[in-house]
Amino acid sequence: MERLTYREVEVRGILNPVRGEDDWFGLSYNMNLYRGCEHQCVYCDTRSACYQIEDFNEEVLVKINALTLLEDVLPRKRKVGVIGFGSMNDPYTTAEDQYGLTGKALEIVAKYRFPVHIITKSDMVLKDLATLQRINQVKARVSFTVTTTDEALAVRLEPGAPSPARRLAAMAQLADAGIETGVVMMPILPFIEDTPENIEAIVLAAAAHGAAYIIPSFGVTVREGQREHFYRKLDEHFPGVRQKYERTFGSSYFCPARNYSQLEKLFNDLCAQYGIPTRLSPYLPKQDISQPSLF
Repeated sequence: MERLTYREVEVRGILNPVRGEDDWFGLSYNMNLYRGCEHQCVYCDTRSACYQIEDFNEEVLVKINALTLLEDVLPRKRKVGVIGFGSMNDPYTTAEDQYGLTGKALEIVAKYRFPVHIITKSDMVLKDLATLQRINQVKARVSFTVTTTDEALAVRLEPGAPSPARRLAAMAQLADAGIETGVVMMPILPFIEDTPENIEAIVLAAAAHGAAYIIPSFGVTVREGQREHFYRKLDEHFPGVRQKYERTFGSSYFCPARNYSQLEKLFNDLCAQYGIPTRLSPYLPKQDISQPSLF
């Protein structure tokens, strides 16, 4: 796969509050240091027209003033809440290898003692292990997206991302270093990944590599802008599957996995067997034991 081009841009803000309660990932803030993603996953929702990202398949925008903005805004935040990395793009791609914005932003986060939740498909996160251990004095959590353990299938679906095996190996290393880490098992693509064998393989691999949780979603979201690209890739790699999507789901936003309830039961039974939670525990600020009592 050809490398995307980079374009440096300046932005007005970098740390966005999450509205309401985030029951999925426990975030209070979102931060995207890049706009666009070199992993080029065929199902990526960020291609959706509502996000107004042009040239998603050709370039990555690098928010070159992001660190200055973060250094300014973070100490002025009254609420100490979890900062999410990876909501609109993976924070660890070749762009990070060149610019290092994620690693430098994590150093600022560590300085001001904010908790983080990183969501990635890359073992490049290991380069920031020492910083994550500092952040973990408050709270550091790293989730690896794994939708299949089939290496050949992953290459077709996530052509620019490190292999599932590399992600799982990184997860084991983080777990050994005391970082809470687990799997985001989404999307599970209907007619491609929604089999008992795939679900079982993911759970078993997660258990074997130190997963503290698995967050599932049995299906995929599809909407304008994303749908067109996704269907082209289905035609390219999975002839006949696009027609199944059109007949089964029409223009629906959420396309659930086949045998949804059976797959969910299998998943829950396996997670119970291996003692793996299927929801994240909420972030609870640690009390500063050095603070003197008023009485």
